[in-house]
Amino acid sequence: MTHDLTADRAGQFARIALGHVAREYPHKADHVMTGDGDIYTPRAVHSIFFGSFDWHSCVHGYWLLARVRRLFPDLPEAARTDALFADAFTPAKVEAERAYLDRPAARGFERPYGWAWLLMLAAELRLGGSPHEATLRPLAEAFVRRFHDFLPLLTYPVRAGTHANTAFALVLAARYAEVTGDASLRALLADRARDWFGADRDAQGWEPGGDDFLSPTLMEASAMAALMPPGDFRAWLAGFLPRLAAREPATLFSPAIVSDRSDGKIAHLDGLNLSRAWAFRAIADASDQPANLRDAADRHLAAALDEVAGDYMGEHWLASFALLALTG
Repeated sequence: MTHDLTADRAGQFARIALGHVAREYPHKADHVMTGDGDIYTPRAVHSIFFGSFDWHSCVHGYWLLARVRRLFPDLPEAARTDALFADAFTPAKVEAERAYLDRPAARGFERPYGWAWLLMLAAELRLGGSPHEATLRPLAEAFVRRFHDFLPLLTYPVRAGTHANTAFALVLAARYAEVTGDASLRALLADRARDWFGADRDAQGWEPGGDDFLSPTLMEASAMAALMPPGDFRAWLAGFLPRLAAREPATLFSPAIVSDRSDGKIAHLDGLNLSRAWAFRAIADASDQPANLRDAADRHLAAALDEVAGDYMGEHWLASFALLALTG
Protein backbone atom coordinates (compact mmCIF):
# COMPACT_ATOMS: atom_id res chain seq x y z
CA MET A 1 0.00 0.00 0.00
CA THR A 2 1.23 3.49 -0.83
CA HIS A 3 0.03 6.78 0.60
CA ASP A 4 -0.29 10.07 -1.23
CA LEU A 5 -1.66 13.44 -0.23
CA THR A 6 -5.10 13.96 -1.75
CA ALA A 7 -7.08 17.18 -1.83
CA ASP A 8 -9.58 15.69 0.62
CA ARG A 9 -6.89 14.82 3.13
CA ALA A 10 -5.16 18.18 2.65
CA GLY A 11 -8.46 19.89 3.38
CA GLN A 12 -8.88 17.78 6.52
CA PHE A 13 -5.42 18.78 7.71
CA ALA A 14 -6.12 22.45 7.02
CA ARG A 15 -9.38 22.34 8.97
CA ILE A 16 -7.60 20.75 11.92
CA ALA A 17 -4.94 23.48 11.95
CA LEU A 18 -7.46 26.26 11.49
CA GLY A 19 -9.22 24.91 14.54
CA HIS A 20 -6.25 25.25 16.86
CA VAL A 21 -3.69 27.86 15.74
CA ALA A 22 -5.81 30.60 17.30
CA ARG A 23 -6.99 28.49 20.25
CA GLU A 24 -5.25 30.08 23.23
CA TYR A 25 -6.04 27.48 25.88
CA PRO A 26 -5.02 24.95 27.07
CA HIS A 27 -1.47 26.26 26.80
CA LYS A 28 1.96 24.97 27.81
CA ALA A 29 4.52 27.76 28.09
CA ASP A 30 8.26 27.81 27.47
CA HIS A 31 8.73 30.95 29.51
CA VAL A 32 11.17 31.90 32.27
CA MET A 33 9.88 34.40 34.81
CA THR A 34 12.46 36.52 36.61
CA GLY A 35 9.95 38.66 38.50
CA ASP A 36 6.31 39.62 38.84
CA GLY A 37 6.53 41.67 35.65
CA ASP A 38 7.10 38.48 33.65
CA ILE A 39 3.73 36.95 34.48
CA TYR A 40 2.61 35.22 31.33
CA THR A 41 -0.53 34.93 29.26
CA PRO A 42 -0.08 33.46 25.80
CA ARG A 43 -1.65 36.09 23.55
CA ALA A 44 -0.16 39.00 25.52
CA VAL A 45 3.38 37.68 25.04
CA HIS A 46 3.15 35.92 21.65
CA SER A 47 1.13 38.00 19.25
CA ILE A 48 1.13 35.36 16.48
CA PHE A 49 2.03 31.96 17.90
CA PHE A 50 -0.15 31.85 21.00
CA GLY A 51 -2.33 28.89 20.01
CA SER A 52 -2.03 25.15 19.45
CA PHE A 53 -1.15 24.31 23.08
CA ASP A 54 2.46 25.52 22.72
CA TRP A 55 4.53 27.93 20.65
CA HIS A 56 6.27 25.43 18.41
CA SER A 57 3.07 23.53 17.58
CA CYS A 58 1.47 26.81 16.59
CA VAL A 59 4.41 27.58 14.31
CA HIS A 60 4.15 24.27 12.51
CA GLY A 61 0.38 24.61 12.37
CA TYR A 62 0.99 27.75 10.34
CA TRP A 63 3.54 25.83 8.27
CA LEU A 64 0.90 23.18 7.55
CA LEU A 65 -1.52 25.84 6.36
CA ALA A 66 1.13 27.48 4.18
CA ARG A 67 2.08 24.19 2.55
CA VAL A 68 -1.50 23.10 1.94
CA ARG A 69 -2.23 26.57 0.55
CA ARG A 70 0.67 26.23 -1.88
CA LEU A 71 -0.04 22.67 -2.98
CA PHE A 72 -3.85 22.94 -3.16
CA PRO A 73 -4.68 26.60 -3.87
CA ASP A 74 -8.29 25.88 -4.81
CA LEU A 75 -9.36 24.24 -1.55
CA PRO A 76 -12.33 25.84 0.23
CA GLU A 77 -10.05 26.34 3.24
CA ALA A 78 -7.79 28.70 1.27
CA ALA A 79 -9.92 31.76 1.99
CA ARG A 80 -9.85 31.16 5.74
CA THR A 81 -6.10 30.60 5.58
CA ASP A 82 -5.58 33.85 3.69
CA ALA A 83 -7.64 35.79 6.23
CA LEU A 84 -5.77 34.23 9.13
CA PHE A 85 -2.38 35.02 7.60
CA ALA A 86 -3.35 38.61 6.81
CA ASP A 87 -4.31 39.14 10.42
CA ALA A 88 -1.30 37.32 11.89
CA PHE A 89 1.63 38.40 9.75
CA THR A 90 1.82 42.12 10.32
CA PRO A 91 5.06 44.01 10.97
CA ALA A 92 3.98 44.91 14.49
CA LYS A 93 3.12 41.33 15.45
CA VAL A 94 6.29 39.92 13.92
CA GLU A 95 8.33 42.50 15.82
CA ALA A 96 6.61 41.52 19.06
CA GLU A 97 7.60 37.89 18.48
CA ARG A 98 11.14 38.93 17.61
CA ALA A 99 11.44 41.26 20.60
CA TYR A 100 10.60 38.39 22.93
CA LEU A 101 13.93 36.85 21.95
CA ASP A 102 15.75 39.87 23.39
CA ARG A 103 14.79 38.89 26.92
CA PRO A 104 17.94 37.64 28.73
CA ALA A 105 16.00 34.64 30.01
CA ALA A 106 14.91 33.66 26.48
CA ARG A 107 18.31 32.46 25.27
CA GLY A 108 17.14 28.84 25.27
CA PHE A 109 13.57 29.59 24.17
CA GLU A 110 12.36 26.78 21.88
CA ARG A 111 15.92 25.66 21.14
CA PRO A 112 16.32 24.05 18.63
CA TYR A 113 12.94 22.59 17.69
CA GLY A 114 10.95 25.80 17.51
CA TRP A 115 13.83 27.59 15.80
CA ALA A 116 13.89 25.02 13.03
CA TRP A 117 10.13 25.00 12.52
CA LEU A 118 10.06 28.78 12.24
CA LEU A 119 12.62 28.51 9.44
CA MET A 120 10.49 25.84 7.76
CA LEU A 121 7.51 28.19 7.87
CA ALA A 122 9.58 31.00 6.36
CA ALA A 123 10.83 28.68 3.61
CA GLU A 124 7.29 27.53 2.82
CA LEU A 125 6.04 31.10 2.53
CA ARG A 126 8.86 31.86 0.12
CA LEU A 127 8.13 28.78 -1.99
CA GLY A 128 4.50 29.85 -2.23
CA GLY A 129 5.40 33.38 -3.28
CA SER A 130 3.58 34.70 -0.23
CA PRO A 131 3.84 38.43 0.54
CA HIS A 132 3.99 37.42 4.20
CA GLU A 133 7.46 35.91 3.74
CA ALA A 134 9.07 39.35 3.70
CA THR A 135 7.09 40.39 6.77
CA LEU A 136 8.20 37.30 8.71
CA ARG A 137 11.82 37.60 7.56
CA PRO A 138 13.14 39.56 10.58
CA LEU A 139 12.02 36.75 12.88
CA ALA A 140 13.51 34.09 10.59
CA GLU A 141 16.79 35.98 10.43
CA ALA A 142 16.85 36.19 14.23
CA PHE A 143 16.67 32.41 14.44
CA VAL A 144 19.33 32.00 11.75
CA ARG A 145 21.61 34.11 13.93
CA ARG A 146 20.78 31.88 16.87
CA PHE A 147 21.84 28.82 14.91
CA HIS A 148 25.11 30.51 14.00
CA ASP A 149 25.73 31.45 17.62
CA PHE A 150 24.67 28.17 19.20
CA LEU A 151 25.81 25.31 16.97
CA PRO A 152 29.55 26.04 17.38
CA LEU A 153 29.04 25.87 21.16
CA LEU A 154 27.27 22.50 21.04
CA THR A 155 30.14 20.10 21.64
CA TYR A 156 27.88 17.04 21.62
CA PRO A 157 24.63 16.50 19.70
CA VAL A 158 21.42 15.80 21.56
CA ARG A 159 20.22 12.36 20.51
CA ALA A 160 16.88 12.36 22.33
CA GLY A 161 13.66 11.30 20.61
CA THR A 162 11.92 14.54 21.54
CA HIS A 163 12.18 18.29 20.96
CA ALA A 164 15.86 18.71 21.77
CA ASN A 165 16.98 16.34 19.01
CA THR A 166 19.79 18.02 17.12
CA ALA A 167 19.54 16.08 13.87
CA PHE A 168 15.87 16.94 13.33
CA ALA A 169 16.65 20.64 13.65
CA LEU A 170 19.46 20.28 11.13
CA VAL A 171 17.11 18.76 8.55
CA LEU A 172 14.57 21.57 8.84
CA ALA A 173 17.19 24.30 8.91
CA ALA A 174 18.83 22.76 5.84
CA ARG A 175 15.54 23.09 4.01
CA TYR A 176 15.47 26.81 4.80
CA ALA A 177 19.08 27.20 3.67
CA GLU A 178 18.28 25.45 0.38
CA VAL A 179 15.15 27.47 -0.34
CA THR A 180 16.72 30.83 0.53
CA GLY A 181 20.16 30.13 -0.90
CA ASP A 182 21.82 30.71 2.48
CA ALA A 183 25.18 29.08 1.76
CA SER A 184 26.70 30.18 5.06
CA LEU A 185 23.99 28.50 7.12
CA ARG A 186 24.14 25.33 5.03
CA ALA A 187 27.91 25.11 5.40
CA LEU A 188 27.60 25.45 9.16
CA LEU A 189 24.94 22.73 9.32
CA ALA A 190 26.98 20.38 7.13
CA ASP A 191 30.17 20.92 9.11
CA ARG A 192 28.49 20.26 12.43
CA ALA A 193 26.66 17.18 11.12
CA ARG A 194 29.95 15.74 9.91
CA ASP A 195 31.63 16.50 13.23
CA TRP A 196 28.84 14.98 15.31
CA PHE A 197 27.80 12.02 13.19
CA GLY A 198 30.47 11.32 10.59
CA ALA A 199 32.18 8.54 12.53
CA ASP A 200 29.00 6.80 13.75
CA ARG A 201 28.81 3.13 12.80
CA ASP A 202 26.51 0.15 13.30
CA ALA A 203 23.59 1.92 14.97
CA GLN A 204 21.80 -0.39 17.38
CA GLY A 205 18.40 1.28 17.17
CA TRP A 206 17.61 1.06 20.88
CA GLU A 207 14.25 2.75 20.50
CA PRO A 208 11.55 3.86 20.90
CA GLY A 209 11.46 5.47 24.28
CA GLY A 210 8.09 5.78 25.94
CA ASP A 211 7.41 9.34 24.78
CA ASP A 212 9.50 9.61 21.62
CA PHE A 213 8.11 11.33 18.55
CA LEU A 214 11.42 11.24 16.68
CA SER A 215 13.71 8.33 15.90
CA PRO A 216 17.22 9.30 16.97
CA THR A 217 18.63 6.79 14.49
CA LEU A 218 16.57 7.79 11.47
CA MET A 219 16.78 11.52 12.21
CA GLU A 220 20.56 11.23 12.14
CA ALA A 221 20.39 9.42 8.81
CA SER A 222 18.00 12.05 7.46
CA ALA A 223 20.32 14.87 8.50
CA MET A 224 23.26 13.23 6.77
CA ALA A 225 21.16 12.62 3.65
CA ALA A 226 20.22 16.29 3.58
CA LEU A 227 23.73 17.61 4.14
CA MET A 228 26.16 15.16 2.49
CA PRO A 229 26.87 14.63 -1.22
CA PRO A 230 24.83 11.61 -2.40
CA GLY A 231 27.80 9.32 -2.93
CA ASP A 232 29.29 10.15 0.43
CA PHE A 233 25.95 9.60 2.10
CA ARG A 234 25.51 6.17 0.54
CA ALA A 235 28.90 5.11 1.86
CA TRP A 236 28.17 6.55 5.30
CA LEU A 237 24.75 4.86 5.47
CA ALA A 238 26.29 1.49 4.63
CA GLY A 239 28.39 1.80 7.76
CA PHE A 240 25.76 3.38 9.97
CA LEU A 241 22.93 0.93 9.15
CA PRO A 242 24.74 -2.03 7.59
CA ARG A 243 21.84 -4.51 7.88
CA LEU A 244 19.03 -2.63 6.18
CA ALA A 245 18.52 -5.45 3.68
CA ALA A 246 17.60 -7.73 6.58
CA ARG A 247 15.33 -5.04 8.07
CA GLU A 248 17.57 -4.61 11.05
CA PRO A 249 17.64 -3.14 13.60
CA ALA A 250 14.18 -4.65 13.82
CA THR A 251 13.05 -1.95 16.23
CA LEU A 252 13.25 0.63 13.45
CA PHE A 253 10.97 -1.35 11.17
CA SER A 254 8.23 -2.03 13.73
CA PRO A 255 5.62 0.74 14.15
CA ALA A 256 5.22 1.91 17.72
CA ILE A 257 2.16 0.88 19.74
CA VAL A 258 0.10 3.76 21.16
CA SER A 259 -1.81 2.64 24.24
CA ASP A 260 -3.55 5.90 25.26
CA ARG A 261 -4.01 8.83 22.89
CA SER A 262 -5.44 11.04 25.64
CA ASP A 263 -2.04 11.02 27.34
CA GLY A 264 0.03 13.72 25.69
CA LYS A 265 3.34 11.93 26.15
CA ILE A 266 2.14 8.50 25.02
CA ALA A 267 0.45 10.16 22.04
CA HIS A 268 3.94 11.23 20.95
CA LEU A 269 4.33 7.70 19.58
CA ASP A 270 1.85 8.45 16.78
CA GLY A 271 4.23 11.22 15.82
CA LEU A 272 7.12 8.77 15.94
CA ASN A 273 5.38 6.57 13.39
CA LEU A 274 4.80 9.58 11.15
CA SER A 275 8.31 11.00 11.49
CA ARG A 276 9.81 7.57 10.84
CA ALA A 277 7.74 7.36 7.65
CA TRP A 278 9.11 10.75 6.60
CA ALA A 279 12.68 9.67 7.39
CA PHE A 280 12.37 6.32 5.59
CA ARG A 281 11.13 8.14 2.49
CA ALA A 282 13.91 10.73 2.75
CA ILE A 283 16.72 8.19 2.79
CA ALA A 284 15.18 5.59 0.48
CA ASP A 285 16.41 6.97 -2.84
CA ALA A 286 19.93 7.52 -1.52
CA SER A 287 20.20 3.96 -0.19
CA ASP A 288 20.66 0.60 -1.85
CA GLN A 289 17.35 -0.57 -0.33
CA PRO A 290 14.78 1.88 -1.72
CA ALA A 291 11.87 -0.58 -1.99
CA ASN A 292 12.54 -1.92 1.49
CA LEU A 293 12.57 1.54 3.05
CA ARG A 294 9.51 2.74 1.17
CA ASP A 295 7.62 -0.30 2.41
CA ALA A 296 8.69 0.53 5.96
CA ALA A 297 7.45 4.08 5.43
CA ASP A 298 4.08 2.84 4.23
CA ARG A 299 3.64 0.54 7.21
CA HIS A 300 4.41 3.36 9.63
CA LEU A 301 2.01 5.68 7.81
CA ALA A 302 -0.72 3.05 7.96
CA ALA A 303 -0.28 2.85 11.74
CA ALA A 304 -0.76 6.58 12.35
CA LEU A 305 -2.24 8.45 9.42
CA ASP A 306 -5.82 8.12 10.63
CA GLU A 307 -4.94 9.12 14.20
CA VAL A 308 -4.24 12.82 13.66
CA ALA A 309 -7.55 13.98 15.13
CA GLY A 310 -9.79 12.98 17.99
CA ASP A 311 -8.00 14.05 21.16
CA TYR A 312 -6.45 17.49 21.50
CA MET A 313 -3.23 16.06 22.95
CA GLY A 314 -2.45 14.75 19.49
CA GLU A 315 -4.67 16.93 17.37
CA HIS A 316 -2.76 20.13 18.10
CA TRP A 317 0.33 18.83 16.24
CA LEU A 318 0.05 15.44 14.55
CA ALA A 319 -1.36 16.65 11.23
CA SER A 320 1.85 18.63 10.69
CA PHE A 321 3.88 15.45 11.00
CA ALA A 322 1.48 13.61 8.72
CA LEU A 323 1.89 16.33 6.09
CA LEU A 324 5.66 16.17 6.48
CA ALA A 325 5.57 12.41 5.97
CA LEU A 326 3.38 12.71 2.87
CA THR A 327 5.16 15.60 1.18
CA GLY A 328 8.75 15.64 2.49
